[in-house]
Amino acid sequence: MNGIDRRTLLAGLPLAAAAALPQASTAPQRPMQMKITKLVYYRSTIRWRDLLFVEVHTDGGIIGLGEGTCHGRVDVVEAALRWLEPYVIGIDPVGPEKQWERINYHLTRWNSGIIPRTALSALDIAFWDIEGKRLGVPVWRLLGGSIHSRFRTYYTHWDAAVRSDDPDAFAERAVETMKNGWTAVKFSIPNRGTESERIATAVAILSAMRKAVGDKLDIGLEFFESLTARTAVRMAHALEPYHPLFMEEPLPRENLLEYGELAAKSPVPLATGEGQLSRSEFRPLFEVKGVSIIQPDVVKCGGITEIRKIANMAEVYNVDVVPHQCYGPVGHVASLHAMSVCRNFLIHEWEGADDELFQEATNGTYPVQKDGYVTLSDKPGLGIEFDAAQLAKRYPFTNQGAQAERRRS
Repeated sequence: MNGIDRRTLLAGLPLAAAAALPQASTAPQRPMQMKITKLVYYRSTIRWRDLLFVEVHTDGGIIGLGEGTCHGRVDVVEAALRWLEPYVIGIDPVGPEKQWERINYHLTRWNSGIIPRTALSALDIAFWDIEGKRLGVPVWRLLGGSIHSRFRTYYTHWDAAVRSDDPDAFAERAVETMKNGWTAVKFSIPNRGTESERIATAVAILSAMRKAVGDKLDIGLEFFESLTARTAVRMAHALEPYHPLFMEEPLPRENLLEYGELAAKSPVPLATGEGQLSRSEFRPLFEVKGVSIIQPDVVKCGGITEIRKIANMAEVYNVDVVPHQCYGPVGHVASLHAMSVCRNFLIHEWEGADDELFQEATNGTYPVQKDGYVTLSDKPGLGIEFDAAQLAKRYPFTNQGAQAERRRS
C-alpha cells in the first residue's frame, strides 16, 4: 500500500472527507439592507375610541405596523409623526434599540409628554415588526422569549353591555361571560350619589356577582382617579370581602406619595401606571411602595423597547405587570410580545368586544381568547396581517375623543 499502513489510512479518512465538503463561511450573515421610503397614516373610530395606525414602508418591500392611538389627540400624534418623517425616511431601521436611542435622545431634548412618547411608541413598534420580518422570526423570539406559553387576559370595559346599576344585571352578565371562556373582567364602579351611596352600590354589585359565580371570576375595578385618600380607604375595606383583583387608579396619578400612604392602609391591591410614560416616572411609585400592580401602556410609554424595561424594573420591587391596552389590534399584539419575556406578568387587559372585528381586520391572525387565555403566533414580526386602510374605510374617523372632551368642559 505504498508504505501507508491500514491504521494510518483509516485515521486520515475523516480529514479527507471534511476537506471534500463545501466549507461554510465563518463570517456572520448581514441582514437584508433596506431604507424607509414613506410613512402612511390611517385613522379610524370604533365605538368610543379614535385609533391611529402608521405603516412604515421600506424599499425592501417590508412594511412595519405601528399604532399611535391617543384618546382625543390622534391628530396631534400624527402631526408629531410627520415632524419626525425627515429624520426617519431614508434610514435603515435596523436595530430597534438603536433607533429608539436616536429618536428619544438625539433628535431633540423635548422628548417627554404624552404626544412625543406616543409618536415614539408607534415607530418603535413598527421597527420591531420590520426587524422580525427582515430576519424571519417573531418579535417574541427577538426579545429572547417567550417564557410564557400563553397569556391570561381580562375583559375590559365589560360593563358597557350592562347599561344598568342593577346588581342582578351585573350578575347575569358575569354568568354569561364565564360561559364564553373568560376568567377575569374589569369595569367601572358607577360614580353617582354620595360617598356612602357609591360604596353601597359597589358592595351590592360585587355581592351579587360573587353569589352568581363565586370566586371563579377575577374582578378588576376602575375608579378613574375619582376618590380621595380617605374615601379610597373606606371603599377598599368595604370591598375586601369580595376579593377584587385590584382597585385601579383610585387617586390622581400625580399623587404618588398618597399612593404609598393608601397602599399601606388598603386591604385591596392598588394598580396604576397607564399615565406613567417612562422608567423615570415609575421609579417614585416603586420607591414609595405605592402599588402592587403597574399598568404600563406600550402605545404611550415608548413602545416595546421601553415597556419591557419598565417591567424589568418592576420585578426588582416585586411588583406585578398588568399592561394597559384598549386600542387596536397592533397595540394589543405589540404589548403581548413585550410581555413574552416578562417574568412578573400577571394578566393582560383585552378589548373582548372587538375580538371578532380584529379577527376580520387581520385575516384571522389576531389572537383568539380561549379559556381566558391568548397565545402569540410564530409568524415573523408582530405576526398579524393588518389592513389598516380597509378598517379606516369601514369605520371612518369621527374624532369621538375630542368631542367627548369638549362635552366634559
